Amino acid sequence: MKSIGGFYYVRSGEKEYECKARGSFRKRGSSPVVGDRVMITVPDDGYCAIEQILPRRNQLKRPALANIDALVIVCSTVDPQPNYTVIDKMTAAAVNHQMEPVIVVSKNDLKNGDELAEVYRQSGIRVYQCSPDSREETDALLSFLRGKVSAFTGNSGVGKSTLLNRLFPQLELQTGDISEKLGRGRHTTRVVELFELGGCLVADTPGFSTVDLQRYEMIDKEQLQYCFPEFEQYLGQCQFTSCAHTCEKGCAVLAALEEGKIAPSRHRSYVQMYNEVKDIKPWQ
Repeated sequence: MKSIGGFYYVRSGEKEYECKARGSFRKRGSSPVVGDRVMITVPDDGYCAIEQILPRRNQLKRPALANIDALVIVCSTVDPQPNYTVIDKMTAAAVNHQMEPVIVVSKNDLKNGDELAEVYRQSGIRVYQCSPDSREETDALLSFLRGKVSAFTGNSGVGKSTLLNRLFPQLELQTGDISEKLGRGRHTTRVVELFELGGCLVADTPGFSTVDLQRYEMIDKEQLQYCFPEFEQYLGQCQFTSCAHTCEKGCAVLAALEEGKIAPSRHRSYVQMYNEVKDIKPWQ
């Protein structure tokens, strides 16, 4: 649930155990991270010990977090304006890590978010339009999150703290200032932690930003096409097997784009991401 100062806090049933990790983990160059499923020993005296890390379904390098079911990407209709490229990089990173990307469109009460939402619904991504004057979408999002491990991210000012307050009133976040639990003050220790809230496991990921995803989660050019769900039905139908889906003759993805079946902003993001990694070798 949490790791700090070499101690790991492991939940088993209704109990939480303070544990140390075996030195063998360090020798292998790995260590437990928040979200790991682990095997522990509980002695009569002394510290509990993590003996084994069970296989991970996925893992982020920064924040150090494993076994995430859903990455909730909060974007606003206005103040700040939505940055489609940034959103698309985050959805692609989620898909690449076998997490479900979820888009939450905020501030619908200030500006209608239907156009923004439709771009991602057309892409096959789950979308919720949340605003203070409509509880229905927030309740639907909460229902989806129950029983899952989720992490929330979004650029400054998009209303992430406001959304978390509405989902989980027990958090009592100080919106736009300093939070007590999810998102701390600027000068306090940044600790990744899972909170159990109303049947949901929500990751506290201080400083989790698009910068981290872009720096640590570069996607290989061969894999990138699979990180855009709307491309899937057209893959393998191009004239050339080596098609990069950027400008090639006989490309089925480009044909779908021309027919309005793929959003232009999504394809532009794909091309930008492809150009960023096309010359990077796998070992780099």
